Amino acid sequence: MLETLLAMDFATVAAFAGAGILLNLTPGSDVMFASASGLSGGPRAGIAAAAGISLGGLVHTALAAFGLAALIAASPATYDAIRWLGAAYLMFLAVKTWRSPPTSRHGTGENRLYTAFKRGFLTNMLNPKVALFILAFLPQFTTPAAGPIWHQILILGVVFASTGFCITAGYGATAGLLRTALGRVSKTLNRITALVFGALAIRLVWE
Repeated sequence: MLETLLAMDFATVAAFAGAGILLNLTPGSDVMFASASGLSGGPRAGIAAAAGISLGGLVHTALAAFGLAALIAASPATYDAIRWLGAAYLMFLAVKTWRSPPTSRHGTGENRLYTAFKRGFLTNMLNPKVALFILAFLPQFTTPAAGPIWHQILILGVVFASTGFCITAGYGATAGLLRTALGRVSKTLNRITALVFGALAIRLVWE
């Protein structure tokens, strides 16, 4: 793996990292989820959700490297099952957050952070579009001359997950600071979070 990393063209890796940063800076599902988590649980919860999302991205990268993502793409039934399961999970989170008491942050301390992390991870894992994106995007920056393609995909996946975490965590923490500043309207913020989760569920099904 180290030999592959050293053999990869620096300019290509830098171009990939730049493209990944631009993609992550554009608010998408990951940013919306981390921001909603921050609004619901505070800055640290937003960061924890971003960490879970990044870990999910690494798992999708591994699936792509070993060809499992291609199998999912080739099986409409499997793709739809994962997509509907992901939408159902997001809708569950929407309902649960909507019903949360005004002062609730879904637990305290480490428990709250673990919940945000777990939700971010599961939401990302249950989105088959992430697997298809990685399968289509990462191989464009690989070359047989640098070594095994699956090595390169894993390396690029780590780069993408790292830059994505920094950006998504920034959004999540910023949203969390907003909650801290507006603590008196926590019930309203919980419902805004619930609407975001619901919108993500509808988006996953609609697209």
